[in-house]
Amino acid sequence: MASRQQLTEREVTEQEPEEIGEQAMGPAFVASAASVGLSLYYYFIRGERQLGTFVGLWPPTILAFASYFNQRKMRKQLNTLTQPGTTLKNAFDSVMGNR
Repeated sequence: MASRQQLTEREVTEQEPEEIGEQAMGPAFVASAASVGLSLYYYFIRGERQLGTFVGLWPPTILAFASYFNQRKMRKQLNTLTQPGTTLKNAFDSVMGNR
């Protein structure tokens, strides 16, 4: 039978990736969707196929930058948690954004 601490750790690890993904990908997803819409507008409605194709290449770039900054944020949190002499309270405050 799993202890109470193990169950809590499982719940936390299942929730963290979803929360991090929602925070980082919100504005990036909106910008990417807007870029796709703008690309379709230029390509089909205005008939400017070259500009439509160019704008259509923006969403992968936007999402790549969002992913990079999300990974950078997670790396910083991991470094904070694994530094020698870090107290458990400070580590939790850093992860939760209280610091």
